[in-house]
Amino acid sequence: MSDTMTLFSTAHGYSDLAGGGEPLSPLDGRYRAVAAPLANYLSEAGLNRARVHVEIEWLIFLLDNSVLPGAPTLTDAERDYLRALTRDFGAEHIKRLGEFEAVTRHDVKAVEYLIGEYLEAASEKLGEGTNLPSLREVVHIFCTSEDINNLAYALTIKAATEQVWLPAIRALLDRLRGLAEAGAAVPMLAHTHGQPATPVTVGKEMAVFAHRLSRQIKRVEATEYLGKINGATGTWAAHVVSVPGADWPTLARSFVEGLGLTWNPLTTQIESHDWQAELYADVARAGRIAHNLATDAWTYISMDYFHQNLAAQGSTGSSTMPHKVNPIRFENAEANLEVSNALLDSLGATLVTSRMQRDLTDSTTQRNVGVAFGHAVLAYDNLVRGLDGIEINAARMAQDLDANWAVLGEAVQQAMRAAAIAGATGMANPYERLKELTRGHEVGAERHARVHRGPGSAGRGGGAPPRADPRDPHRPVRAPGALGRPELYRLGRRVRGWSAPRRPCCFFASRRGQGGGYEPEWVPLWAPDWGWCERPG
Repeated sequence: MSDTMTLFSTAHGYSDLAGGGEPLSPLDGRYRAVAAPLANYLSEAGLNRARVHVEIEWLIFLLDNSVLPGAPTLTDAERDYLRALTRDFGAEHIKRLGEFEAVTRHDVKAVEYLIGEYLEAASEKLGEGTNLPSLREVVHIFCTSEDINNLAYALTIKAATEQVWLPAIRALLDRLRGLAEAGAAVPMLAHTHGQPATPVTVGKEMAVFAHRLSRQIKRVEATEYLGKINGATGTWAAHVVSVPGADWPTLARSFVEGLGLTWNPLTTQIESHDWQAELYADVARAGRIAHNLATDAWTYISMDYFHQNLAAQGSTGSSTMPHKVNPIRFENAEANLEVSNALLDSLGATLVTSRMQRDLTDSTTQRNVGVAFGHAVLAYDNLVRGLDGIEINAARMAQDLDANWAVLGEAVQQAMRAAAIAGATGMANPYERLKELTRGHEVGAERHARVHRGPGSAGRGGGAPPRADPRDPHRPVRAPGALGRPELYRLGRRVRGWSAPRRPCCFFASRRGQGGGYEPEWVPLWAPDWGWCERPG
């Protein structure tokens, strides 16, 4: 037996896995294929590329607007050369930045040195006549590190949100809408407080999630990404002393908006990060809705309302119990959303506070934005794959409906209330009467049919029911199919003929009366037998 105090220790002969570059985070290991697109924006390299971009654009902006007296004007070739550093930023530049930072012990200062070195090499490509080698002192002029960082983070978070997070959650939304369509006419016994309740349709339940997510997507799409460039304490103090003739607030606004961001005119040394907290709250809320979807889908699978198609999900069953098909896509999504939301909540709480004009708590915190987004994107990917691999088990749902006729009590008692308001007699105490009938009793088709036949129905036999009669509460009520998706309302059409009821569904009971008002209309309730779910228009 190995000594657990030295188990896997490299000092005791075990291989050095860390030295081989093995990743610590599962996002960079097991789940790299899904999370990788975020590395273009929210990795350390992505941040440094954005810093280079901001520094270069600031230099170009100052010279193109003649802000610095005596500074040369850039040629088109020089602008192209400068911007190529951002476009071509890669492994060589990342390595060089590491070498600079090993000396400076400052990440933004290392970026400044990298650009300065790049300017000095401009003659090799542009010829001896270029002015770029003389512009080294223009790099990072009037900037504090946070001027560069806040803009770089805003640009990378904006890009990651719009180019990775939004497409991932939109893919989930598309699957939900498709499932809402597919299940629009499939009745399902609802469960409130874990107990049988008024029936719904599978499509309507999926449409609820689609509607909820679509609202959060709109909020994220409307995010304002703020930025500032106003010096060490937000006053342009050094700017005004050095170049008093410049309109620094106007120049700052023009530059920030030119980057595609919203200008924040009032800050301390740091941009206040309030917009980040707002974004992370919206992303986390979307994650909690998706988490609710994952737990509901898991539950429907456990109830056999959904079947799983392993091939479509790209997964296998239990490693030891051959009969099992584990809902791992939904469990994986659930866990990853919990990790993501915990990080997003922490980011939002931490970033809005900075001691007086500046502290560095935001520096470490913001380096975890990619981790929070990575777990969210991974969860959405699992939900998409999970939804792609489920099939609606309408037969199993029908069995539960047939076993729970008592859930029609809501429809009957509400119809009795409506009939009473319309002037029908014998409608007193509908709730109490239905409670006596259903609570604690097994209510099947025959018992429910006897209730519907009730007093005054003798002699009618089993033929077609008479025309709608607001005075007769003992006939079933008509139900339109439920919503298939938020914008797809299902309308009822007039029923012809009579069919034996099979299962309870949803409820609707009114028609235009001769007096212009609405009267109850009593026709069979069981939508699958009566041709409901006719699309409007």
